[in-house]
Amino acid sequence: MTRLSLLDANFLMAENRETPMHVAGVSLYRYPPRVNKSEFLRELREILLSSTDLRPPFNQRLADNFLSRANLMFSWEKDREIDLDYHVRHSALPRPGRYRELFTLVSRLHSTLLDRNRPLWELHLIEGLAGNQFATYLKTHHCMMDGVASMHMAQSMLSDSRDGWKDYSPLAREAWEQYRKRIPAPRQAAAVSRQDRQSLVERIVQQAGGGAHLARALLKYANVWVGGGQPLNVPWHGVPRGSISSGVSGSRRFVAQTWPYARIRAVGKAMNGTLNDVVLAMCAGALRSYLEQSGELPTRPLKAMVPVSLRVEGDIESSNAVGFIVANLGTHLADAGERFRTIQQSMQAGKEVYAGLSAGEAALFTQLTSSPLVLTTLLGVGQLFPAYNLIISNVPGPRKPMYWNGARLEGIYPASIVVHGQALNITLVSYAEQIDFGIIACRRTTPHVQRLLDLLEDALAELEEIAAPTP
Repeated sequence: MTRLSLLDANFLMAENRETPMHVAGVSLYRYPPRVNKSEFLRELREILLSSTDLRPPFNQRLADNFLSRANLMFSWEKDREIDLDYHVRHSALPRPGRYRELFTLVSRLHSTLLDRNRPLWELHLIEGLAGNQFATYLKTHHCMMDGVASMHMAQSMLSDSRDGWKDYSPLAREAWEQYRKRIPAPRQAAAVSRQDRQSLVERIVQQAGGGAHLARALLKYANVWVGGGQPLNVPWHGVPRGSISSGVSGSRRFVAQTWPYARIRAVGKAMNGTLNDVVLAMCAGALRSYLEQSGELPTRPLKAMVPVSLRVEGDIESSNAVGFIVANLGTHLADAGERFRTIQQSMQAGKEVYAGLSAGEAALFTQLTSSPLVLTTLLGVGQLFPAYNLIISNVPGPRKPMYWNGARLEGIYPASIVVHGQALNITLVSYAEQIDFGIIACRRTTPHVQRLLDLLEDALAELEEIAAPTP
């Protein structure tokens, strides 16, 4: 048996009916030219069911013992009786097969808990989409993988050639071994070393001195609480209350949309910022309008948790390797340019906190500063003490068009997690020449979330006007 790390186990300990802790991806494909659609999907399903030698953790389930039943400690054990017909499912959309029907299906699928008596994943093959398209919905528990790991898994099943063909399951050990050959070996181990653990204790005691990066990072956080540290933002500090920071039910609503990569990147260049700065500004503008329309715009700015990868180059095995920055979204500001600069400054301040930390120190720093969030989540009181208002995550995907046995991948739309205190999650994936947004929300707490799609477009257009050169 393999014991789960504390970070991975947190997702299991915090899970209940209202807060499922799985993540998913909706992949949209176009059928290859001149194929029989029914026959093509039947063949794909047979490939998905063909391999009994799956890669970990898709062939593993949680060990059933007293500690796991008490939600205290978890380990993986191999499932020797895995039922692939249970995990691989074939669905058809009702007519007319619009994206609306697809989003309705995904919303329902994303609302249900995974069965802990089985391996913690499901793969749905979805037909009936209009426009010569079909889709897949892959749901995995967050204790198994983060966004970057999910992208590695997705790319292991794809080819950059329309003529590429793989007759083995993308979840098979063979698929993973072939993919690993294409990835350079990690430059250093991702595990936290004994030296890193010692340095954490020693530097907390010392509080500073000798260029101790970790001590400085902790002191920067502490400085915000005593009135300094601007423009750095930290969890629980100055977080406004509102509907998107209230408790959640178990129902979910999923919507998605695509924007051109070049369009967003052009705004970033014109405004001397990054693509991620623009994405955050789009979300900020959309959220300001959304809350204004419902009469709920707070006087204090919304705060967003922005995950940052702590994964060392070449590491494709770690399940979760993330830190976070708290971004000030500047939603109290009417001027889009001021909002952009506020976001940019808060993100830069957050990046400086992690500067100079080793991978192990960064992981320990993240666990230390986020530990109260684990406690409030476990106790189900996140809405009383929100650490931030929402999560906005940007996951890098393939930079060239990809194919699954000749079917062109047309979009990768993530569906993530909402919890008490954060009833909205916006995650995006950069793919080829586009940026794919996936929005998941509590249906009860955040109604009409589909309005955010139009408001994101309005926010981008507003930024383009500001970025346009003066004639």
